[in-house]
Amino acid sequence: MAEEIMQTILDRDPNEREFHQAVGEVVESVKPVLDQNPVYRKLRILERLVEPERVILFRVPWMDDRGEVNVNRGYRVEMSSAIGPYKGGLRFHPSVTLSILKFLAFEQVFKNALTTLPMGGGKGGSDFDPKGKSDNEVMRFCQSFMSELFRHIGSNTDVPAGDIGVGAREIGFLFGMYKKLRNEFTGVLTGKSLNWGGSLIRPEATGYGSVYFAAEMLATRNETLEGKTCLVSGSGNVAQFTAEKLIELGAKVVTLSDSSGCIYDEAGIDAKKLAYVKLLKNVRRGRMEEYADKYPDAVYTPVDPSLDFNPLWNHKGDCAFPSATQNEINAVDAKHLVENGVTLVCEGANMPTVPDGIDLFLDSGILYGPGKAANAGGVSVSGLEMTQNSMRLSWTREEVDNRLKMIMKSIHHTCLDAAEQYGFPGNYLHGANIAGFVKVVDSMIDQGLV
Repeated sequence: MAEEIMQTILDRDPNEREFHQAVGEVVESVKPVLDQNPVYRKLRILERLVEPERVILFRVPWMDDRGEVNVNRGYRVEMSSAIGPYKGGLRFHPSVTLSILKFLAFEQVFKNALTTLPMGGGKGGSDFDPKGKSDNEVMRFCQSFMSELFRHIGSNTDVPAGDIGVGAREIGFLFGMYKKLRNEFTGVLTGKSLNWGGSLIRPEATGYGSVYFAAEMLATRNETLEGKTCLVSGSGNVAQFTAEKLIELGAKVVTLSDSSGCIYDEAGIDAKKLAYVKLLKNVRRGRMEEYADKYPDAVYTPVDPSLDFNPLWNHKGDCAFPSATQNEINAVDAKHLVENGVTLVCEGANMPTVPDGIDLFLDSGILYGPGKAANAGGVSVSGLEMTQNSMRLSWTREEVDNRLKMIMKSIHHTCLDAAEQYGFPGNYLHGANIAGFVKVVDSMIDQGLV
C-alpha cells in the first residue's frame, strides 16, 4: 500500500522532488504503524495526509524604487488543521516553488505535532528575493503580498511566521498591512517585535532548541557538549543562535557559511567573533568572506560548483549542526563527516540531509536528530507567542527559555518511546515520524471524513 501511495504521488506531481523526498521518508517510517492498525488503511489516512487541505497561489505585483512594476508569485500551503490552526513560516527566496513549500508544510505537520502544542501545519512564501532591496521596496512587496494573503489567515485559522528571507522587518510590514485591512489587532503572525506582541527567545528558539535536543541525545551516552568541536552551517538566525548556545555550554564552534562560501576558524568562534558575525549579517547584510578579512587566521572557501561536496563538512569535529537549507549534506558530505569523527548530527534546518546521507549516519551509529524533531524549538516558541497573545500578557525570558527546554526534552523522550514501541530502538528519525503521524491521524479519525 505504501508503495502504491508513493507511485500515485510520483504520477500526480512528477516534478515535485522535494515533496517526494519528504513523503517517502515518512512512509518508510510508518509502515509498521499501518500494519498494526488496519483502520488507518481502511480510512485511507495516508492518502488524505499527503494532500494539502488547501493550496493558495496568487500574483504579487509591486513597484520598485525606479518606478518599474515587478510581479512575483505568492503561495500558502495549508497542509493539515487536525490538531490546531495551520502554523508555519513564510519564505521569501528565489528558490521557492510549490514543491519546496509542500515539503516544508508536510514536515511542519509532524514537527508541530511533536511540540505538544495545538498547532496544525502549513507553509508559504514567494519567489521574491529581499536581498539587495531597499526597505521601501520590501515594504511595498510585503503590503502587496498581504493584500491577498489576509483573506486566508487569522489567529484561529492560519498563523504564519518568518523563515528564510522573512525576519523582523518583513513581519512588521506584513502585520501592519493585515491590521489595516482587517481593522483588528490579533496574534495573526508570530515573530513580531517585542513592543507589539512578540515573545522573548523567539529569534533564538530554533538554534537554542537544536542544541538542547543535541544535549539530550548526548546524555543517552553519558556525554555533554562541553569540549566538543562543532561544525555549524549557515549564518542566519538558526546558525547564529546555535553557535551562541554551543559556546555558552562550553563547545567550540569552528565553521559558519552563507550562499557564497564558508569559513573555518580552527581557534574557534568565540562570543566576540560571533557578535561580529551578527553585526555583519543582521545589520550590514554582508558576506562571510569579510569574516576572514577581520580574523586573518580563519580560512574562507568560496562556493565551487564543480565540487561534489561542501568543504565545510570536510573538517575534523565531534558534532555537526546543518542550519542552512534543505539537502545541504549530500552522500559525499555524509561520508566526510563520518570519516572525520563526527558522532552527532543535529539538524537545525529542514531536511538538510539527503536520504543516502541519513542511511550512512544510521548505519554508522551516529546520533542523528532529524529536523522535524531537532529544530522544533522555533515553532514551539511561536506557539508560546500565540498563547501570550491570546492571554494578553508577556512571559519573562527565563520562563520562555525554561518552557522551550521542557518542550525539547519532551520531544526527545517522545521520539525514543515511539521508536522503541515500533521496533526501531534509538532511531530518532523513525521515532519522530511515527509519533507525529499517530497524533495527527488519530485526530483526523476523531473528526470524521472532512
